Parts: sequence; C-alpha cells; structure tokens
Amino acid sequence: MNQTMEKVLDKFLRYVSVDTQSCEESESQPSADKEWNLLRMLEAELKALGVEVTLDEYGYVMASIPSNIGKDVPAVGFIAHVDTSPDAPGNNVKPQIIPNYDGGAIALKGVPGLELRPDEFPEMLHYVGQTLITTDGTTLLGADDKAGVAEIMYAVQYIVEHPEFKHGPIKIGFTPDEEIGRGVVKFDVPRFGADYAYTMDGGEIGELEFENFNAASAKIHIQGRNVHPGYAKGKMKNAILIGQELNSLLPVEQRPEYTEGYEGFFHIVSFNGAVEEADFAYIIRDHDRNKFEDKKVQMQQVVDFINTKYGAGTATLVLKDQYYNMRAQVEPHYHIVEKAVKAMEMAGVKAKIQPIRGGTDGANLSFRGLPCPNIFAGGLNFHGKMEFVPLESIEKASEVILNLVRLYAE
Repeated sequence: MNQTMEKVLDKFLRYVSVDTQSCEESESQPSADKEWNLLRMLEAELKALGVEVTLDEYGYVMASIPSNIGKDVPAVGFIAHVDTSPDAPGNNVKPQIIPNYDGGAIALKGVPGLELRPDEFPEMLHYVGQTLITTDGTTLLGADDKAGVAEIMYAVQYIVEHPEFKHGPIKIGFTPDEEIGRGVVKFDVPRFGADYAYTMDGGEIGELEFENFNAASAKIHIQGRNVHPGYAKGKMKNAILIGQELNSLLPVEQRPEYTEGYEGFFHIVSFNGAVEEADFAYIIRDHDRNKFEDKKVQMQQVVDFINTKYGAGTATLVLKDQYYNMRAQVEPHYHIVEKAVKAMEMAGVKAKIQPIRGGTDGANLSFRGLPCPNIFAGGLNFHGKMEFVPLESIEKASEVILNLVRLYAE
C-alpha cells in the first residue's frame, strides 16, 4: 500500500500548493481568478489519463468514464470543491508531514511557539502511529476540500490503470466557490449526467452525512453620526457602539461556541467600521426549518429595535438564504446512504452517520434532483491554522470511492 499512499500524497501536496481562496465580495464565478489555476490543472490531468472532460465558463470541471459492463446500472458521481475558506490565509501553504505520530504536541514551525496540542484537540490521539499532515501555522492546509479532490483523482487514476476493474458509468465534478455558498449555483445537473452522487467533503474518517444546516447570510449596515467628541453630547451616534448593542441583543447561548449536534446558531463573522458607519456580517444556521425561519425573524426584530431606538435607517439588513437541509431530498433514496455504509465496511471503516454542522454542494444539488450525501474527506480543524489530515484517512476515502463504484456496478 505504500506506493498507493505516495501517489495520493503527491496529488494532495500538489493541489494544496495552489492558492484557491474564494472571495465573498466578488460577483464573478469563480469568485477569484486564482481558482482557475487548479481547475485547469485538474482538467489537464484528467485529459492525460484519457478521460473525457470539460471545463466550462463557470469553472465547473465535469468528467465522464463510460461503463465497461454489459448491463444497465445507475451513473454514480463524485464531487469535490477546489476553493479554500476565506477565514484563514490560503497562499504559500507549507505542509508538515509527521510520520508515525507519537501522540505528543506538534510544533507548527512557521510560528515560533505555536503547537498543535492533543490536550486542546484530543481527536489527534485517534491517529497515533499514522502519518499526519499539518500546516506550518501560517496558513490553513486546504484539506477542505483538496483531500476530497485528491481522493477522487486517485480513484480515477486507479480505474483507468486497471481496465479489469468492473464499473458502470462514473461522473466526476470539481466546483469553485463552495466555501462562500455559491458552489453549484450554475452547475448543470442534466449535463453532469449522474443518477446519484456523493460529495467527498466531510471531516474525519467514517463521517457520513445526509442532513445539513439550513443556512442564511445576514449583512447589517449601521449608519452613525460623527460629531467632534468635545461637542458630541446629544448629537453623536457611534456606529461601532450601536453595532455592539445590536450584537448583544442576539442570544449568547446560540453562538457556535456554545452549540452542538442539531443546535443552530447566529455567528458574527466580520466587523468593519468607524464612528460614522459600520458593517457587520453574520451567518445563521439551524437544522430545523421552522427554527431557522424563526432565527431570521429574530434578526429582523433586532434590527427593527435599533431603528426604533436610534431612528429609521440606522440599521439596514440584507438577509439571503444560502441552502437548505438535504434530508427530505435524500431519504426517499435511502439506498444511496446504505451503499455508502457498505462501502465503508468493505474498507474496514465504521460509518458514523451524523448531521453536518455546515453545508456542502450536495445540499443544493439534492434540491435540484441529484440526491447527494456527503462522505468523509479525512481532515480536521477545517478553516484554520490548526487544520490537519491523516494520510491514512485520505487513502481510505479513495478506497470507499472504489467500493461504491463496485456496489453500483452490481
């Protein structure tokens, strides 16, 4: 298996070296020109393998491997996104490879004194004896979702290099801009041609998800009034303080750091402002659709209160739905979840079915007629400088893909 691991590792390291951070402020698709670099690389690699592939004007790589069996079976798709989160730097990634991890703290050598510590991240101890890939502490790693990209590309390479491997029609998709909620906005589901698909975009080994948050973004502009502080009594409206007051009106216990499982949250993700004006951005999440709608109403009520107190137009809210819980779309096709469980068992992996405390391209695809659960990609601590991925988890995820292809061929 060592040769297999090296191939997967080589792919992963090549992909994370390409900066693909998406940009929420951009209106283009892909949102950042640099995403094209990896998209074109993947297109070229698939062509070199002899796989039929297209890259369209919206940044969607779609590839197709025709069936090599003489019976009609469903076309199965595998999808991953190339962009990395805007939440942490994504350029000049310098991975650290820690073979035979011993269970201790790992120095992130790009930042003196910074360590990835099992007393803070106890899940590290699940991977003692394995090869861990970490950041150097200056950037994120990009295992979300370049681990998924590497897993799919290795599986494609294996299928191409082993013509005796029996399979039905296989569809491959790589998308931009998933991290900013726009990953499949223009994805042509009929052209993709899959009957069922899986996103390889989950967390640690064994994760299998067909429930996700309902999601919305909220952007709030506070218009203050700046007056010389020496003469400000009764006149100044400090937009920073008004924004802080607005934030304090939202329930503290419904912040991400206090929630788990099916519990939703309000999460303030950015603030930029001065006395004259300020901008706040939130994401709103809940698995329960009714509670999700209630949270949006609550956000509007908070804004209305600020406008009542400080004058009409002080706070302006732009609320936008991003995606919905895919459970209702996947459950009628539950055999695709059962196949994923079986594929993991065949790889010696115990499936852990759980709700995603986030979202995937699969959520939007499921609502557009392509049922699409989410399978582990193997990484942990996504979106930050403490991100890491066990190499063995990447290898197992590739094995699960191949097992799924076998199961659909049956």
